[in-house]
Amino acid sequence: GEVKITYAADTKVSNAGTFTFNKEDHTIANLLRMQLLRDPRVRFVGYMHPHPLIHRIDMRIQTSSSTVAPVEVLSAALEDLANETDHLTTQVSEAISNWKKDNEGGVMGM
Repeated sequence: GEVKITYAADTKVSNAGTFTFNKEDHTIANLLRMQLLRDPRVRFVGYMHPHPLIHRIDMRIQTSSSTVAPVEVLSAALEDLANETDHLTTQVSEAISNWKKDNEGGVMGM
């Protein structure tokens, strides 16, 4: 198979690089971009979707310090999103269980 994510370090800026996400689109790219911008260690993040028929995203990340690598902040962002997703899934499951328990007699109490 094809490699999902590749990384190319910037040759001019030590704390920047470009990630290429294969078979992805704006959905994951914008989600990651927004999560990365929440991190104070990130100075810049932007992405490009070259063409609607090309399923690839190029995301450039620059950190605010040369001691923090772009790979680190991307990894942290992915982990944070995974935790948020798990939390959301748990909340939805609990809400559905509570609704079913409250509505055991059928819809509208019939």
